[in-house]
Amino acid sequence: MKIRFNIDYRTYWGQKVMLTGSAKELGNYDISKAVELKFKGGETWEAEVNFDSKSIGLNYKYVVRNENTGDYEMEYGDYRSLTWSKGEKVNLQVSDCWRSGDHQQNTLYTSPFKNGLLNFNVPQDLKFEKKKNFQIRLRVLSVPADCEIGIVGESEKLGNWQPEAVIPLQKSSADQWFVNLQLDPDDLPTSYKYVLYNPAKGEVVDWESGRNRNLDAYQLPEKGAVAVISDEYACFPLHNWRGAGVAIPVFSIRTKEGTGVGEFTDIKVLVDWALKTGMKLIQILPVNDTVANNTWVDSYPYAAISVFALHPLYLNLWEMGKLKNAKRNQYYLEKREQLNELEEVDYESVMDLKWEYTTELYQQNGTKTLASKGFEEFLKANEAWLPAYAMFAYLRDKYKTPDFSTWKTHKTVTEKQIATFTKKGGKNYEAIGYYYFLQYHLDKQLKEASRYARDKGVVLKGDIPIGIYRNSVDAWVSPNLYNMESQAGAPPDDFSITGQNWGFPTYNWDEMAKDDYAWWKMRLQKMTDYFDVFRIDHILGFFRIWEIPIDAVEGLLGHFNPSLPFGLDELKHKGIAFDYDRLCKPYIRDYMLNEIFGDQTDQVIHTFFDHQYYDVYQFKNDFNTQRKLKNYFDELIEKDANSADHNNFLRFQLYRIVAEVIFLEAPFSDGQAFNPRIALHSTYSYKALDDYTRSQIDKLYIEYYYQRHNDFWAEKAMQKLPALKEATNMLICGEDLGMVPDCVPGVMDKLKILSLAIQRMPNDSSKEFWHPADTGYLSVCSTSSHDMSTLRGWWEEDEATTQRFYETILGHGEKAPFYCEPYVAREIINQHLYSPSMWAIFPIQDLIAIDGQMRRTIPEEERINVPANPQHYWRYRFHMNIEDLLDQEGLNNNIQQMVTSAGRNVVY
Repeated sequence: MKIRFNIDYRTYWGQKVMLTGSAKELGNYDISKAVELKFKGGETWEAEVNFDSKSIGLNYKYVVRNENTGDYEMEYGDYRSLTWSKGEKVNLQVSDCWRSGDHQQNTLYTSPFKNGLLNFNVPQDLKFEKKKNFQIRLRVLSVPADCEIGIVGESEKLGNWQPEAVIPLQKSSADQWFVNLQLDPDDLPTSYKYVLYNPAKGEVVDWESGRNRNLDAYQLPEKGAVAVISDEYACFPLHNWRGAGVAIPVFSIRTKEGTGVGEFTDIKVLVDWALKTGMKLIQILPVNDTVANNTWVDSYPYAAISVFALHPLYLNLWEMGKLKNAKRNQYYLEKREQLNELEEVDYESVMDLKWEYTTELYQQNGTKTLASKGFEEFLKANEAWLPAYAMFAYLRDKYKTPDFSTWKTHKTVTEKQIATFTKKGGKNYEAIGYYYFLQYHLDKQLKEASRYARDKGVVLKGDIPIGIYRNSVDAWVSPNLYNMESQAGAPPDDFSITGQNWGFPTYNWDEMAKDDYAWWKMRLQKMTDYFDVFRIDHILGFFRIWEIPIDAVEGLLGHFNPSLPFGLDELKHKGIAFDYDRLCKPYIRDYMLNEIFGDQTDQVIHTFFDHQYYDVYQFKNDFNTQRKLKNYFDELIEKDANSADHNNFLRFQLYRIVAEVIFLEAPFSDGQAFNPRIALHSTYSYKALDDYTRSQIDKLYIEYYYQRHNDFWAEKAMQKLPALKEATNMLICGEDLGMVPDCVPGVMDKLKILSLAIQRMPNDSSKEFWHPADTGYLSVCSTSSHDMSTLRGWWEEDEATTQRFYETILGHGEKAPFYCEPYVAREIINQHLYSPSMWAIFPIQDLIAIDGQMRRTIPEEERINVPANPQHYWRYRFHMNIEDLLDQEGLNNNIQQMVTSAGRNVVY
């Protein structure tokens, strides 16, 4: 049995094309035993392989080996397949196209499409025919439901380019179409194209774009052989798959069976609503355990104590099991009803109830549950993180703090200590088992919701925070993976004029690279248990993170890491006479203190400053960092709550003065390298410089923030993101808002990571608003995010801005309505639905805004987060039960019609 393999691939010096696969002749999937193809000239590589005559098929894939480095690059996707009947004599000449990893259509082979959105389970029945010497195959998924694929070409046997002579292809699997032909020497060479063909109407709907495909004379098979031509990447531009989705935090879902908060089981009710409205995706916020202080502060979903463990907040208590004590059951049911009547989440009361109930249930059912086969399978699948998490949670509760540096025992921990502490049958096991018990039920409930969604053709989109919580299991177990003496955040942007300080340690990427990012890969692989799509929060952090010194509070004193700071010689060469005291220490003068503090100036100077000379001051040592000032004012306000307004005014003005610098000394540079401070143009210090120095700093600033790092950061991202992308088959979306380097779009496009397009926060700094029609296909477009005001809230914030939007984006000439009227919301939603973006995903608040009767009365009550407030209470609940929303036929039909009319509610 002989098969000759051909593929065109442009190699570079030192590269060789190889073939690996399922047969022993191809190495049985062992890449080191792959068959080497021979170079035939041009870009063509060829290998002839004789296979065991007993085989009935094989799987194979092409590989490129770099002889200089020993590295392998495999072509994208699943293995190719060839099958034939038992006993059939096979003599094939296979011509394949390399499957590039950065092709746009690859996104349709990710898990959301394979697991729920497209039918990948069509039985394969790809047969050869006697007296037919060519089998032409096309792999393509994006085909409208009323169409088939056809082929037409320049030769007589291919229809002489006449649409009425199109030859239909047969479908053999979800993405495979084929036709068997008899072509003779006189028929070759020839060119051809694929078309979309509507058999009911007997007409060609669309021709694939791009150059003609070619069949050459050398591809004519020898007598008795069959030429298998495998084509890829047909492009029918009008028929890109597009879907719509809804975004809502799990805690915000309201159902009749809830306990004052949304729970994993409530996702199933939301799936039913998604089906009614044509939505294919439900996007949620992070759902990992954030229990640190046992107060409402833990409501912040981006500060998880474990990136693997799920939050007990989302447990449906009665799905876990009922208490045998009827009186206690009734007590909890009454408590549940009380909490479920609340307009907002009462985080502390909900958690108190769930701790109380689960403790009783564990005493009742714990031993039986932990002895079950289901639990044993769960423990085995999660043993890499679960014991450490349970031990951490136990010690957190014992010592009343997650700050492991203050614990009396186990301030640091080893794998051996974890194994001993959590050993089955050990003295701690009963207590440890409680946390196992919770995680087991959380895993069951979220998996059941995810399975329900997939079965209905809806997928879940998860969210991965860019940082880890400082007092988390992850930092406790592997502190070497993080820079614990730094803080991650974001530079000033539309969310916060002083930047954001998230307080998370930054990643030690060099250390993570040593085991090929094993922690990240495990994190992503765990996500696949529940999600088919995920959003990388602040994907810019994979290029560079905004790193803030541990003694700073605001983001203004941060710098990029990694970065290329300016050395002293370079600064001198750029015309800057560098004076450390003038440019790197806070600029404090009499006139500015009087401008800021007015009649309080003397008292402020007496308390916080030392006089140096003339009108120059410096901070006293007790107050010379933002962190010292924070601690001082926190203590004052704790003693006298009525002083909060006055003391907060002083606090934030003094923070501002600490940041009155032009340059920040680069870490570990010994005073030899410096980064320009972000937003330095707003400082008194900058304004007091002479014109020449200001102009030189302006040039340096533009170079540093917009030019200097592009290639450098692209290289850093390409060291990390490909390894993470290969860890799973989930569809990846990146939150690329804010100060976006020019290199980011190119890297995301290369890796086929979807970008985020928010209409009122464009990544293009030259535009005030995005028009959804201008978005690229590989993107998610949305009206707003959880960090913004809702569409209706934004509409009322600034009348002039709203008017410009009304005229330039919506195209209206008259005065804009004061409120975001339902017709306005509908028009904006429609713009997004008709955009080219693969996904249009809307906060549920913005979708409901199209109905004046159904939406909430006060838009401000719909906001989820205020990023400028680090102490924001995350407690928003949707204002009606989803079961009642299911009954709103008028609203649901309107949304469904909008989605369908825009082409976002079809199989293909």
